[in-house]
Amino acid sequence: MKKVLIAPDSFKGTLSTTQAADIIAAAVTERYPDCIIEKLPMADGGEGSVEAVIAAVDGRPEYVQVQSPDDKSITAHFGVTTDNTAVLEVAQSTGITRQVGLHPMTSNTYGFGQLIIRALELGLRNFFLCIGGSASTDAGCGMVAALGVQFLDSAEQPFVPSGATLHKIAGIDASGIDSRVRDSTFTVMCDVDNPLYGENGAAYVYGPQKGASVVEVRVLDQGLRHVGKICKQAFGVDYAGVPGTGAAGGLGFGCMTMLKANLVSGIDAILDLCDFKNRLIGADLIITGEGRLDNQSFSGKALSGILRNAEGVPVISICGVNAAGEDMLNKHDLAVFEISKDNSVEEGMRNPEDCLKRGTRKALEAIVKSS
Repeated sequence: MKKVLIAPDSFKGTLSTTQAADIIAAAVTERYPDCIIEKLPMADGGEGSVEAVIAAVDGRPEYVQVQSPDDKSITAHFGVTTDNTAVLEVAQSTGITRQVGLHPMTSNTYGFGQLIIRALELGLRNFFLCIGGSASTDAGCGMVAALGVQFLDSAEQPFVPSGATLHKIAGIDASGIDSRVRDSTFTVMCDVDNPLYGENGAAYVYGPQKGASVVEVRVLDQGLRHVGKICKQAFGVDYAGVPGTGAAGGLGFGCMTMLKANLVSGIDAILDLCDFKNRLIGADLIITGEGRLDNQSFSGKALSGILRNAEGVPVISICGVNAAGEDMLNKHDLAVFEISKDNSVEEGMRNPEDCLKRGTRKALEAIVKSS
């Protein structure tokens, strides 16, 4: 074994993507001390993407005080790559984990807009936005309000909309948007195909996960329908039915409509940012992994992108639990090593470092025996 590319996703609840990469690398070095190790922590464009990109390209974090979904002051960060690209996560600023309790009706994306402002102040003009994990359903209105867009009620008074007040928007004045936004490019990482509203839209599909009741889901959906109509009048474009605009409580819609953003596959964008194809050159094996492997892993997740771009290099997955169908594994010619076969799930949660290292050793032993 001359070179191994190690590209795990996070093991949610136990190990970050960088921790997992370090542990797997240590086990590979034990078995193949002269092997070239290429560590490439992975993410799929959602939570953890900033950490992965910073680690992969030797970038740096920038810390900012922003408004949380429950209107508190919190510290959030974004990543800056060596070529001055800003990588921002909504989960860092207005994510569902950045609040106390759930506030589906009153939260907004204002803090995410504050992250963008700080990046603009640093002179950054190329943005990659990771929009998974949002706590709000405001169609990105809070984000652009932080950037200077005014939302006016029936009395022509400006306010910052939340899910509960989207229906109060009577007009939009975008003339005051930060001029630096117009000089910037925005790419949104998105791997869902939900439209803005309707039974497959942001409110009905994702509202319950954010704590919305049945009645509140209807209110949110009506608000999103209203925003779609108002934005069509204000900007002359209608993106409400575009797949992906319902992502992150309609944030995909807000980014397309008001930032002129492009929506792209999250994992493909991450692979490009991390220079995956060049890092792969000369590799004999790719080792990836995640906490739970299932059929969804093959659709829009980190694993799916790695398999698509492996260029004939064998791929193995070391996972906590394997819930993927045998037919799916055979289809993608994926060898899977399940940590919980030798350790209980509880043990894996208590001692994830040891369990992952042992799992990697076992996987490498199996590879030696089969070669």
